[in-house]
Amino acid sequence: MITSNDNPQIKHLRQLLSQAKFRCENQQFVAEGVHLLQTAIAANRLPEKIFVPQSLLDNREVSGCLNACANVQVIVLSDKIAEKISTLNTGASITAIFRQPENEALPHNQDCVVLDGVQDPGNVGTILRTAAACGVPNVLLNKTCADAFSPKVLRAAMGANFLLNIFQDIDLSKFLPQFSGSLNITTLSCHKTKSLYDLDLRTQPIAWVFGNEGAGASPEIAALAEYGVQIPMIGKIESLNVAMAASVCLFEQMRQRMG
Repeated sequence: MITSNDNPQIKHLRQLLSQAKFRCENQQFVAEGVHLLQTAIAANRLPEKIFVPQSLLDNREVSGCLNACANVQVIVLSDKIAEKISTLNTGASITAIFRQPENEALPHNQDCVVLDGVQDPGNVGTILRTAAACGVPNVLLNKTCADAFSPKVLRAAMGANFLLNIFQDIDLSKFLPQFSGSLNITTLSCHKTKSLYDLDLRTQPIAWVFGNEGAGASPEIAALAEYGVQIPMIGKIESLNVAMAASVCLFEQMRQRMG
């Protein structure tokens, strides 16, 4: 059992939880809590290593995860160390280190969500969760977005990271012109716009572009669209939160395709 903060494995775990650069360099991330581990196991994504607080060794859900990860190294932590490491408000929890996915070629002819400078981890996580719920398999993020594998994003996404193809640090100005389907960029002001409900979302792959919380999509990216997509609103509200806008658009796509 590890009882010291100075243990090299504890230092490594702390850095993975706190530093995006360290996660990128090591191509690893950390999932906290039994729910995320259960979701990963259900998606056939097994961790590299599991850390279990001593008090949870007899927990039924934890035991189920450990049985499903029979070939994964398990390290027991004192509850005191586990509580100090955790970024959760629930105290000591099971924690697992995963390898970041090595995705294949960019999806130039598949549905995808494209994030341009979405910086709030809660928004990024919610968009990932919505994409997974609506059957959109790919999410691309440029360098100015929040890290898709940070603890806050993972919590907001509720396991969606294990169900999606996630591409980070993408140069959108190169990717989007090569996309073979429809390019839909949500906007508040554009020289030419179409209502979301007037779009045909059934017949070809779609790249949905959602921009920064305050500024929207960058001018360089917005200029790539033939027209901007507007979500009709009859109330006296100027705009929607970016995660809410993404939800409206993706569920409308799903509705049309199910009809």
